[in-house]
Amino acid sequence: MTHLPERLLAGYRNFMAGRYSAESGRYRSLAKDGQSPQTMVIACCDSRAAPETIFDSGPGELFVVRNVANLVPPYAPDGQHHGTSAALEFAVQSLKVKSIVVMGHGRCGGIGAALNPSAEPLSPGDFIGKWMGLVAPAAEALSGNQMTDAERQTALERISIRYQVANLRSFPCVKILEDKGRLTLHGAWFDISNGELWVMNPETGDFERPPLD
Repeated sequence: MTHLPERLLAGYRNFMAGRYSAESGRYRSLAKDGQSPQTMVIACCDSRAAPETIFDSGPGELFVVRNVANLVPPYAPDGQHHGTSAALEFAVQSLKVKSIVVMGHGRCGGIGAALNPSAEPLSPGDFIGKWMGLVAPAAEALSGNQMTDAERQTALERISIRYQVANLRSFPCVKILEDKGRLTLHGAWFDISNGELWVMNPETGDFERPPLD
């Protein structure tokens, strides 16, 4: 019999003895009544930037979809497979979330790949390269300036978030509800190295640090 990695099993045992034991009533309620999160977070699948950890969220509080570089493909009802679009549709139409947050982070590997498109593909399919093609126009705009590599990386991580928020508005269900004041869209960027969270100003697009007290 093949077992899960021991680290996962040990973590599960700790979960059952700790958090699940303390919140078992909450879990039973969620199982019986279903979920009703108020917020959807579109985040990167990077193991260092888990939204539930960063926002100290309990079970049932966040509806999270994670992909490489927290991208939102533009609305494209073309019959293809669209995992992020499907999650967005479910969150907005079925769960009726009140807010959507696109959260990027520092040192994002996907953004690094977009800035270095000449790198050797990891596989013949080059799935990462094709996926990151969604931010290629922004990456090209940064290529000719005088930024250092680190500055360019951070700039594209934040610029990309603005692009993804704009892409959210290409979905009719999102745009209609936002215009009616029933849905709000947000951008955020998390610095892994020091834990800082920067929030996008909806008027200017600038990233600002919220007060901690």
